[in-house]
Amino acid sequence: MFSTILLISFILIGWVAAALLGTQAYFRGEQTKPIHERNWNSETFDRLAQSFTGNETDYGDRTPAYALDAYTSNNISR
Repeated sequence: MFSTILLISFILIGWVAAALLGTQAYFRGEQTKPIHERNWNSETFDRLAQSFTGNETDYGDRTPAYALDAYTSNNISR
């Protein structure tokens, strides 16, 4: 019984840690974490990024989510 609870606790803690690290990577603009086109001009995304990381989103360092977005994102005003 105790070992089952301990195992579930470790899995839950690991999942939460992975979710937090993934969130930080996405909002900080890690190059391997592409940003979707809908977030390029999203004020909500900017506010979330600011609250999660304490930094503003640097769109010059972001990678578009899809190959076609590379053209589109160059034409979006920022």
